Order: sequence, then C-alpha cells, then structure tokens
Amino acid sequence: MFARKIRVEYVENGRHHPCPLKWLDSFSMRNFTNASVFDETLPVADGLMEIGTRVPLAELKSAMEDWFRRKSYLPKAAELLLLAEANRNSTAKSG
Repeated sequence: MFARKIRVEYVENGRHHPCPLKWLDSFSMRNFTNASVFDETLPVADGLMEIGTRVPLAELKSAMEDWFRRKSYLPKAAELLLLAEANRNSTAKSG
C-alpha cells in the first residue's frame, strides 16, 4: 500500500528479533504523538511495516522506541532498529 517497506527489529544480547505484530499494531493504532505523519504506517507482519514517503525514519524510530519502552515491550538493554528493505538487500554503493 505504501511506497517504503521497513524491517523493525530489536537487538538483545547480540541477537536480532523481529518486533511482534502486536507491538507494531499498538504503535500504529495509538496516535500518542499527535503527529499526522505517523498516520502513514501500516504493520503487515512481525517485524515488517509499510510506510509513506514523508515518514522520517529517525523520528519514527524515536517515537516507536519511546512507545515500546512505555508499554514495557522493549527490554531495557535492547536497541531498536529500523531497516529499509531496499537498503538492506541492496549491494549497490551509495556515493
């Protein structure tokens, strides 16, 4: 539906885990930020979201991390990662 596909993972003890769909749904359904830009987020599966082109990844990561920690989903020592599918699977160099 949206132009960009991203992976949403967390790293705990050096291991990558997809964020459960429950977490992603919770974030997407709750407009706690009052930022309409996050309306363009659609969870599709564990660790996968589709997002609109005007959704800034850095702000999305920060808002998601804040929400996941408030809900006690994200373990304290864990790190949240947002990875654009095209960048993750691409072998092209940026220049």
